[in-house]
Amino acid sequence: MEPFEPFRKDLLSGKTTIITGGGTGLGRSMALRMAALGAKVGIVGRRPAPLEETVAAMRKTGGQGAFAPADIREPEAVARAVDALESELGPANQLINNAAGNFLAASEDLSPNAFNSVVQIVLYGSFHCTRELGRRLIERQQTGEILSIVTSYAQTGSAFVLPSAVAKAGVLAMTRSLAVEWAAYGIRLNAVAPGPFPTEGAFSRLMPGSEMEKQARRRIPSRRFGEHWELTNLVAYLMSDASPYQTGDLVTIDGAEALFSGQQFAGFAHLDRAAAKELMASLKPKR
Repeated sequence: MEPFEPFRKDLLSGKTTIITGGGTGLGRSMALRMAALGAKVGIVGRRPAPLEETVAAMRKTGGQGAFAPADIREPEAVARAVDALESELGPANQLINNAAGNFLAASEDLSPNAFNSVVQIVLYGSFHCTRELGRRLIERQQTGEILSIVTSYAQTGSAFVLPSAVAKAGVLAMTRSLAVEWAAYGIRLNAVAPGPFPTEGAFSRLMPGSEMEKQARRRIPSRRFGEHWELTNLVAYLMSDASPYQTGDLVTIDGAEALFSGQQFAGFAHLDRAAAKELMASLKPKR
């Protein structure tokens, strides 16, 4: 499907946006798209190399970008990263909580460290970043937008991805809570729940192999995976001044997958448990 351009080139002029996990996958696509629409974009992540490459790609097409390596699990690191980005780009007025971690596992086999690793990145990291930008906006008496990338199972839960389900549900609750609390300051908070969008990160680990991908497509009434431009168009709209009354909302973009199939990974429950565990173990990334 060919990308569709519904926006004028200066749609996001005047926006300075911080994107966590902005060096790879959907985060990279959002960063490039928002920079192309006039936003100044600062990206945060743990690995400098992909951040540097993404900023170079933004600048190559005339966009303004900067990066700051940081572990968003640490509130002090978040504050330092925002300081560094603001010193280069100016005061930030937007945030996209995109950084995440996920893996398939039977919940009875989860270790405390495995559970904690995902919850710290997704829930604590999103909180640290949201609080950091929110405090700055409130102190400056400045309006702004905060968007969190969640999942459809943030509302339903999902078998075999318990840490992610718990953390994403928490991020959604944070979004809805602060949309009410911070409306008085003119700060809008929304969430987007993407369905399957192919990336080299979580998507490749959770749905590797032709047979699993075929099964995944069969669960989607639209009979295809999403394309990055479809998601970035939605994100650009929600972060723009074209949606000033939209706050506290969860927007799902998944080709009706969640409506059709319910919990995303529930299909593993139909397998013999030993076979399911063996399959999930084989999908873990090699270290």
